[in-house]
Amino acid sequence: MKHFRISILVSIVLMALAGWWGYSRGGASGMLTALWITAVLGVMEVSLSFDNAVVNAAVLKDWNAFWQKLFLTVGIIVAVFGMRLLFPLLIVSFATGLGLGDVWTMALDTPDDYSRYLTGVHAEVAAFGGAFLLLVFLNFLFDEEKELHWLGWIEEKLGALGTSGLAILLALLGILACVGLVPEAKKFSVLTSGVIGVAVYVAVDWISSLLEDEEHDPSTGVALAKGGIGGFMYLEVLDASFSFDGVIGAFAITSDVVIIMLGLAIGAMFVRSMTVYLVHKGTLDEFVFLEHGAHYAIGILALIMLASVKYHIPEWFTGLSGVAFIVVSLWSSVRYRRRMAGE
Repeated sequence: MKHFRISILVSIVLMALAGWWGYSRGGASGMLTALWITAVLGVMEVSLSFDNAVVNAAVLKDWNAFWQKLFLTVGIIVAVFGMRLLFPLLIVSFATGLGLGDVWTMALDTPDDYSRYLTGVHAEVAAFGGAFLLLVFLNFLFDEEKELHWLGWIEEKLGALGTSGLAILLALLGILACVGLVPEAKKFSVLTSGVIGVAVYVAVDWISSLLEDEEHDPSTGVALAKGGIGGFMYLEVLDASFSFDGVIGAFAITSDVVIIMLGLAIGAMFVRSMTVYLVHKGTLDEFVFLEHGAHYAIGILALIMLASVKYHIPEWFTGLSGVAFIVVSLWSSVRYRRRMAGE
């Protein structure tokens, strides 16, 4: 319970802010409505991002205490205010040519217009996030250093035959497929966004590899601990790819940007707490296929995001598909542990 103490306290504060905001807008009924929607958005964010927490934990468990604390403090500020408030404002500002102040005024005074502009660039954002998440999944799938294979010999063969180059090729083909789905006016912007998603993944991976090389380079005379700016950037971009799709989905529930930010912030806090819990409890070592299930959930999410440039995919389907992979991977982990104990 101690791992969720801060999240619970922050959630109480944010729920109080949501109640005050609702009361100021619509009295007692407005307060109750705001509290209910904020709670729903928080639960939705957790359900959509549990696989994100598992992948975060898989990366974070090898970091030293300094970088873990930085991710859980500075990282949460970036996740809550940067990705769930400022980033959507920046996108609308870029799409409309308005300043951030004007966009914020629009979000408060005419939320329907703000929602319309934000959802109007959904295809571009989905292409970016889908390409990035697809590379996260494919590079996990093609990792020949994995000792355990959830899908047995199929996964083992893919790990032996696949390379990072093949992952990039498949991601680019996925982007081209997206371009074929959108109207002519959006083809170039969707193509550009998808390629930027691939470029960001490659750049972050390159920076991480440079830091890893320095860590093992005896000529530097400095033993760099696991973690660093490359890994920090990787996790923040990963979170952005998850969170923005949640922001778009939230507008199907409410157009109040303040309530959306507060609800998603509560979910983001609990995702961070789950990350800490998984790291400190050694859950990934105990349930050995949990990381596999999370990456397959990310792979499905990537395909859903790429398809969503044209087709509407219900949020409940997105959430349940990820949860299904997590549940099955937990079941497989328990069976594997029992089999190993029997042997």
